[in-house]
Amino acid sequence: MAKQNVSEQFVDILARAGVKRLYGVVGDSLNPVVDAVRRRSDMEWIQVRHEETAAFAAGAEAQITGDLAACAGSCGPGNLHLINGLYDAHRSMAPVLALASHIPSSEIGLNYFQATHPELLFQECSHYNEMISNPQQMPRLLQTAIQHAVGQGGVSVVTMPGDIAGQPAPERSAEHALVTSRPTVRPGDGEIEKLCRMVDEAKRVTLFCGSGTAGAHAEVMEFAERVKAPVGHALRGKEWIQYDNPFDVGMSGLLGYGAAYEATHECDLLILLGTDFPYNAFLPDDVKIVQVDVRPEHLGRRTKLDLAVWGDVRETLRCLTPRVKAKSDRKFLDRMLKKHADALEGVVKAYTRKVEKHVPIHPEYVASVLDEIADDDAVFTVDTGMCNVWAARYLTPNGKRRVIGSFSHGSMANALPQAIGAQFTDRNRQVVSMSGDGGFTMLMGDFLTLVQYNLPVKVVLFNNSSLGMVELEMLVGGLPSFGTTYKNPDFAAVARASGAYGVRVEKPKELASALKDAFKHKGPALVDVVTDPNALSIPPKISADMVTGFALSASKIVLDGGVGRMLQMARSNLRNVPRP
Repeated sequence: MAKQNVSEQFVDILARAGVKRLYGVVGDSLNPVVDAVRRRSDMEWIQVRHEETAAFAAGAEAQITGDLAACAGSCGPGNLHLINGLYDAHRSMAPVLALASHIPSSEIGLNYFQATHPELLFQECSHYNEMISNPQQMPRLLQTAIQHAVGQGGVSVVTMPGDIAGQPAPERSAEHALVTSRPTVRPGDGEIEKLCRMVDEAKRVTLFCGSGTAGAHAEVMEFAERVKAPVGHALRGKEWIQYDNPFDVGMSGLLGYGAAYEATHECDLLILLGTDFPYNAFLPDDVKIVQVDVRPEHLGRRTKLDLAVWGDVRETLRCLTPRVKAKSDRKFLDRMLKKHADALEGVVKAYTRKVEKHVPIHPEYVASVLDEIADDDAVFTVDTGMCNVWAARYLTPNGKRRVIGSFSHGSMANALPQAIGAQFTDRNRQVVSMSGDGGFTMLMGDFLTLVQYNLPVKVVLFNNSSLGMVELEMLVGGLPSFGTTYKNPDFAAVARASGAYGVRVEKPKELASALKDAFKHKGPALVDVVTDPNALSIPPKISADMVTGFALSASKIVLDGGVGRMLQMARSNLRNVPRP
């Protein structure tokens, strides 16, 4: 058997770690690695148009599968383009291995053509970031990088000069078993006992849930029932905790709705479950707070804690629930459920009034129709900005759907690249990119990637010819909107010229049939929906704090409009409230 070179060994180890695709753009120092992928049947090179897309796609794949995904960029500008998508993957705790190809090792430090310092550039968006400067570092360095990405949940970056990539690899005897999944973490008995006492002593308990409740829906519901606790959630917790939830009181934060804010402030004990919710202005400062998180560095960094519990949410609740005393008093829970339903009733009226006749089309209406028509197990990728609002308020979770966005990093242009990564995991699963025209045009070149691979992603383009969220920020801050408008083409015509299905929708009555036809199309499709750029409302009271923190006074009314089928669920939950 011929001896492997470093690139071949590198790719072989990635394959053993479960990597099925390597996203990137070919070029110079990266060529040996791409050639090694070319000669394998168990790994595919995914050629994108921009390396930022490669990183976003890898991050989305990792979030969908829970497994390691990988991307690569050539030396200098090539790997620099990865950085935004890597920040997003790292903050989303998605296990991603990034290869930053480098200039020839003999030229490092001599201001060579395309020279950068990847080992410095990627330091803040990775758990592990090292350079292979000698073939003898393989395979141990790559194995260490993989285990950091998988074990800690986030990004590892390996820098490799192009000349090293082509050299003979060392003997394989140094290889060892790879960690490919994370264990569950159970808190110590001392922490469980302390938490148990705090729950028993509290008269009013509220749960506030984040993405760390993934896989723990049943345990959260059982605990909420036992202690009669309302359950609110952050945006990243919505898909995991809102469905089949008779204790739901909505979401807190800038995009919040319902009674989540009141429930977190009017309780005796607030328990934060698997959330790194960053907006401390929405958290109370006069109630006892417990935080449960599998990442100890998250504990207490957003608000002062009375108890920090290091543990997986599911395992923590499995230990805790049987030990706490069952509560019988539902007064607090029922009052919050009533407040939640009343709050939704008020905002839904603003959305339902003649919206089916409004031109330009209300974006709320688009999101609502999309929610009704999309598959029960669809994957939605959501652009940062107003699309976050429509997804938060109108997409109905059910335990099978997924909603992915740049919810922690807040980057524009994420939806289309993330849809690419999501669709590669399963070509038969419906993937819908909820794109804003601003975000879509940033990386519009990768719409051609859909065409090249015949990926059946459906892009629903909310085309209001403006940066809607930025405009709102300016208006809330008392500033005139400036630099927020675009002159856009007919995106449907652009899609058709690219070889995809494209349709433009300007009237509400055309929307449902246009979406259905696009979803039936076997390949990539784009639905260009012309939406109302004025579908925003300003709160009656403007405070300076709203510009940066969107703090307390504006939390419930920054964005007016409906909340889709959530009202139906809230009304249903009210049936559990005893009548006087």
